[in-house]
Amino acid sequence: MSTREGTGIVLGPNRYGKAESRVVRIVRDTTRHEIHDLNVSTSLYGDFAAAHTDGDQSQVLPTDTQKNTAFAFAKRHGVASPEDYAIALGTRLLEATPAADGAVVQVEEYAWDRIPVNGFGHDHAFVRRGGEVRTAVVEVTAAGPSVSTGLKDLVVLKSTGSEFKGFLRDDYTTLADADDRILATALRAEWHHRDGARPDWSTTYESVRALLLETFATTYSRALQETLYAMGRAVLTAHEDITRIAFAAPNKHHFLVDLEPFGLDNPGEVFFAADRPYGLIEAEVVREGSA
Repeated sequence: MSTREGTGIVLGPNRYGKAESRVVRIVRDTTRHEIHDLNVSTSLYGDFAAAHTDGDQSQVLPTDTQKNTAFAFAKRHGVASPEDYAIALGTRLLEATPAADGAVVQVEEYAWDRIPVNGFGHDHAFVRRGGEVRTAVVEVTAAGPSVSTGLKDLVVLKSTGSEFKGFLRDDYTTLADADDRILATALRAEWHHRDGARPDWSTTYESVRALLLETFATTYSRALQETLYAMGRAVLTAHEDITRIAFAAPNKHHFLVDLEPFGLDNPGEVFFAADRPYGLIEAEVVREGSA
């Protein structure tokens, strides 16, 4: 840390970088093109105190250079997967900045599907897939890269197979027990790979995603918390290289609409979907012995 003499005031933790560079890489090696649509954020941390206390930029790699490197490496290294690309980009930024102790690269990948024409996906026309976003966070230091993969905005819903009852009550509790309810969430999950692991990133991603969906569908849920724990256990059981998985799950509430004023029954068929306020459930499932 750096301090001004006699002030007793020091500079705390700091980092800097370029946020949300929208990098689109088209692979044109054949007439059947591929598209990788990324949102890339980079940052560096280390001994940059002089830039803050003295205005000395001599050890600062400009954020504009970080942006340029992100675009250049989309061509030079390619985008086989968000993780592979982020490792290469972070390694380059760390090498280019002697004062840096580490580089952090965050990547979101937006999925595109081929537009079907006569029953086949078109060679070079795509439609943006809604909702879900694939994520990767890579931290590169002298010890090597640390990789977390994830997804966000994966919207899932069960129309039955969920209850919520027997909860704590006090003077302000109005919620009634629910023996059968809609369970819905926009799931965010992030799983950390054991340091040194080099799986096929995309294959592992698809496997974890499938496990999350299958477990959500097949687990009878007495609470969203129970469902998240079951999903985490399924992932860690199937993938030894994953040490932990963290979830954030907003409970997307659906309330039964009273149709009696209109002379209609409503046996669990018509609901009002409320977007706020919502319950937010967060949990991490960890392999024993992992930090």
